[in-house]
Amino acid sequence: MSDFETMFEELKRGADEILPEEELLEKLKEGRPLKIKAGFDPTAPDLHLGHTVLINKMRQFQQFGHEVVFLIGDFTGMIGDPTGKNVTRKPLTSEDVLKNAETYKEQVFKILDPEKTTIAFNSEWCEKLGASGMIKLAANSTVARMLERDDFKKRYANEQPIAIHEFLYPLVQGYDSVAMECDVELGGTDQRFNLLMGRELQKSHGQKPQTVLMMPLLEGLDGVNKMSKSLDNYVGITEAPGVMYQKLLSLPDSMMWRYHELLSFKSLEEVEQLKKDVEAGANPQDIKKAFALEIIERFHGKDAAENAHKGAGNIVREGEVPEGTPEVEVSLDGAEQFPIGAVINRAGLATNSAQAKDMLKNGRVKVDWEVVEPSYMVTPGKYLMQAGKKKIAYVTVTA
Repeated sequence: MSDFETMFEELKRGADEILPEEELLEKLKEGRPLKIKAGFDPTAPDLHLGHTVLINKMRQFQQFGHEVVFLIGDFTGMIGDPTGKNVTRKPLTSEDVLKNAETYKEQVFKILDPEKTTIAFNSEWCEKLGASGMIKLAANSTVARMLERDDFKKRYANEQPIAIHEFLYPLVQGYDSVAMECDVELGGTDQRFNLLMGRELQKSHGQKPQTVLMMPLLEGLDGVNKMSKSLDNYVGITEAPGVMYQKLLSLPDSMMWRYHELLSFKSLEEVEQLKKDVEAGANPQDIKKAFALEIIERFHGKDAAENAHKGAGNIVREGEVPEGTPEVEVSLDGAEQFPIGAVINRAGLATNSAQAKDMLKNGRVKVDWEVVEPSYMVTPGKYLMQAGKKKIAYVTVTA
């Protein structure tokens, strides 16, 4: 097998579909750095492992010497991606988009090499289109073509409103590929229509069409539904190491190799060897422990990974995090840190400041399962906070 074919097999790893597949191999054989694009609308910057499937694939291209562009859709984000939605999405303000974009960058650079990653914003070329350019862009498709999209088709059949500007979204995403002259675009399987629109627009602009590589939507810890915060089957990449450790160890054995395929940085050969070890009698739980440590080290560092089991032990002894545990946001009002008493009071975990002070004095307040002193200061981040025996919440502290 040639080096290009080896590269091709590794890039195919975990992919749901490559359109057209033979085209990607031909592009790799050209021996030049390919321009790889993946677009992200910064609407929900708190990432979980499901979001990282696509970013991991970007990392693979990057390691093979290709040019990776992390495209932040600050322009498309203000339209609102209608993919998979049964109602018109509320557009973000430019301030929201930029704030979320910064949070995205902080998180993705735990996977991508910042020195080899180009960050781009599609407002750079989309705003230059103007009204006449947008009309010309819209002329590249028809209403009938747009209604081929499954989500639009369902909304139309159910007599649910579809705003005209929503038809612009796949066109603008496709135009990104024209403006960037992309060789390959990555996306989830739910983005199929939008990704192929990029190929069509490139052809109409006289460009060689991009190859589309689609990654699957990762199942959550229940092994059935797509990973989602609303279903509470997710692992957040900013969650405490002990929480991540406990969650990943709860993964069904049937999903273990799926997670290795899409999330582990181990080679295909290493994963195959682990499968053989299990067939020969190795304990699957030991494989999951090693996998959990790999993921925790990626996002929290080696020391955190080595000590993650301690936090997980506390969780097990004190019981599982209750289903439906609320998520609360507390602002520090511009301060860099805040007393823990004030934070639990604002988060609704204490009735008033006097009760907060009393619980802290008696060692009844825990942050990520660790008892904290009354002098404990909280900095921006996400924590699991418990006050007393019954009050518990995920508290996101913002500056």
